[in-house]
Amino acid sequence: MSDSEFVLDDVLERDSIFIGQFELCQLRLINKDEWLWFLLIPMRAKITEIHELTVADRYYLIDEVNSVSKIILNLGRCDKINTGALGNIVNQLHIHVIARRVGDAGWPGPVWGVDAGKPYEEQVIADIVSRIKVCLSQDPSIHLELKNS
Repeated sequence: MSDSEFVLDDVLERDSIFIGQFELCQLRLINKDEWLWFLLIPMRAKITEIHELTVADRYYLIDEVNSVSKIILNLGRCDKINTGALGNIVNQLHIHVIARRVGDAGWPGPVWGVDAGKPYEEQVIADIVSRIKVCLSQDPSIHLELKNS
């Protein structure tokens, strides 16, 4: 895959932490600790909608959403997984995969517009990555290359 033309939107970069890379997407963590909130960002230039991806890329996207959902379930921090692609503020295609808990700051409504949580502490991020490594070792169907691995 050539991602030489891919440029990450400034807002996505500012609001999230790079965790790793799948075949198609960057995996990033929204830097607010109220929710375990991941972003999948296809590394394709100027893509704003799912239908603009090739058939093969759409396959990878669904598989990678599934992989992130498995990771979330393995981390054991949710009652429900919300998945969505809105793009109303940031035009670049990105998929939200969010662990929701009954009684969280936005429950049962959407997380958008709820200003909750604080930026992750470095140790908490390291713990999340460490737990993702364990998940990857237990589930060979998840093909994620972690940052610095």
